[in-house]
Amino acid sequence: MSTPRTAPQQQSLTERRKAATQLDIASAAAELFAERGPEATTAEDIALRAGIALRTFYRYFRNKEDAVSPLLSTGGARWRELLAAQAAELPGADIEEALVRAARTSLTPVGAAGVAAMDSVRGLLRAAAADPALRAVWYRVNQESEEQLPPVLRSLSGLGGLTELELKMVSAGATDAIRLALEEWAATDEPADGPKGPAALAEQCLRRLLAWTARN
Repeated sequence: MSTPRTAPQQQSLTERRKAATQLDIASAAAELFAERGPEATTAEDIALRAGIALRTFYRYFRNKEDAVSPLLSTGGARWRELLAAQAAELPGADIEEALVRAARTSLTPVGAAGVAAMDSVRGLLRAAAADPALRAVWYRVNQESEEQLPPVLRSLSGLGGLTELELKMVSAGATDAIRLALEEWAATDEPADGPKGPAALAEQCLRRLLAWTARN
């Protein structure tokens, strides 16, 4: 018996629904952490705000801090997608300009919804500064992003002669440059779409990192 041709599409729809549910839970957790703080927020609170059963919450996440990981990982995923698109559309794209262009695009909020999303990230990073469990989630998200970056960077010009270790070093440096830019911005009240927002800070960090790398 042949497999129905619609099976891959059905699976894709299932995955999209799963991702949407995870993001809804993450948004609810971020709202509550901003309102009450992580310590005063329970998994039950998050499930109630998201409109799901507690067992559904634990089907997706191990604990309340882990619930925000989809929200925190969105920017990194978008950055890698933009880098991959540049590599595919512009073979041999300059590494520095590709990294900066992708970072600026992924960190520049579009419309009111984009600004609100960035403000949610700011609230989470502020909470993470004082909450070890939440900070561990943030570091894990960045580590996972870093580990997915080398194959994307390999296709950009200027990196063809690097060893695997050197490529991992570039990936770590670029990922941390953006992480530090976001943390620096989160500690301020600068608007997400302003001249001192995360996009501008990320460009500054990346250009300084790559200039230092080129000299050494």
